[in-house]
Amino acid sequence: MDWDKLRIFHTVASSGSFTHAGEKLSLSQSAVSRQIRSLEESLNVSLFNRHARGLSLTDEGETLFKTAEDVVSKIHFTEQQLLEGSDVPMGELKVTTTLSFGSTWMMHHIRGFIEKYPEVDVQLIVSDLDLDLTTREADVAIRFRPSEHLEMIQKRLGTFHHHLYASPEYLSRKGRPKTVDDLDNHSLIAYGHVPSAPIQSMDWALTEGTLEPRKPSLRVNSIYGVLQAVKAGIGIAALPDYLVQGSMNVVRVLEDTEGPEFDAYITYPQELRTSKRIAAFRDYIIQQFKGTRF
Repeated sequence: MDWDKLRIFHTVASSGSFTHAGEKLSLSQSAVSRQIRSLEESLNVSLFNRHARGLSLTDEGETLFKTAEDVVSKIHFTEQQLLEGSDVPMGELKVTTTLSFGSTWMMHHIRGFIEKYPEVDVQLIVSDLDLDLTTREADVAIRFRPSEHLEMIQKRLGTFHHHLYASPEYLSRKGRPKTVDDLDNHSLIAYGHVPSAPIQSMDWALTEGTLEPRKPSLRVNSIYGVLQAVKAGIGIAALPDYLVQGSMNVVRVLEDTEGPEFDAYITYPQELRTSKRIAAFRDYIIQQFKGTRF
């Protein structure tokens, strides 16, 4: 099978259209279309269903795409291994962490790494759903619970804390709670239900000091969204302290009430244990954590 045609097919399948694939490959839409048509003729199958909204893979196309994806992944991995032969860390580095941590703390600290290692092509992927490191959806992760995969390398970075927060505007309307029991008479914002919460025990404010769980006024399926709801004056919420640092219009309430602690870990696959770019990022993040109060 012609590798160029397979590469073009993989790009089209990933992009969902000839036009977008052409932009990525620096080819015209018609040139991409001709290559796909030639590949289909050589295999005597249709690889795509063509419709007004774009393209979708046929069953035969799905089968070929799985093979192409595996080939591209192995070539990419080999390329990174060859790049590791240099004394200078270089190559693509895909880092994943939660939406809230990635959008706040990481954004304030990643600049130093980029400036120190300009040959490393950093891609930061923020998501409250765990990306699969075993299939190389990302190279390294910063997470707030230990990995369930024993084959992963992980190092504890530090311990984080939860406290209760509200906006000054909310407190001026509703009054400041003086005891945990006062939460019964306040509007509470809770973390929405998702298959796998990025931080455990997020909704401890609903059960703190009571046998009957309190009903929240609002649930948001993003910790960062919970912070915005607090800023908007909707109610009181339990938030990790790292998220609140530097935020305007947010104050801590019930200062003697401590939420559950949770640890942060940096995690990456065993096969990347000798990677210079992984080692450089790991050491940099460890150093940054040492200089931060959580």
